[in-house]
Amino acid sequence: MAEPYHGDDMVVCPLDFTDFKRTCAVIVSGDGINACGHALLHVGDAWYSHVAGVYDLPKFMHESGYQRYLKENGKREIRRWIVKLADPVGAHLKLHELMKKPWLWGVLPHNCASFVEEVMKAGGSNAGMYLNCPRAEAFA
Repeated sequence: MAEPYHGDDMVVCPLDFTDFKRTCAVIVSGDGINACGHALLHVGDAWYSHVAGVYDLPKFMHESGYQRYLKENGKREIRRWIVKLADPVGAHLKLHELMKKPWLWGVLPHNCASFVEEVMKAGGSNAGMYLNCPRAEAFA
């Protein structure tokens, strides 16, 4: 049986820094015993990125891939927060940097929420999560 879809490695980035004028933190339900849920970065009209492994490259997908991801992983979207970025160029550069190297999953201190936070902070936002438990708190 094939593994459920989690996205693709970013080979070529279809995003421009202007796409970061519309940025959201998206929270979906978690896997198995993960009651905290999962966070993804939504950029522009239809692009998502997230970390989806213990030590793996972050994944990237278009809206159709996001819908496939939800279906194949038995997830549902819980909420999304729009985050205004003062420096879209900084966020764009940070996403490029993060997409090129494996992300070491550290449960709560270095997880899916902190991945989204790093991009947002590079974009000039202070938005984030204190506990890094997406389902339990606001991304503010």
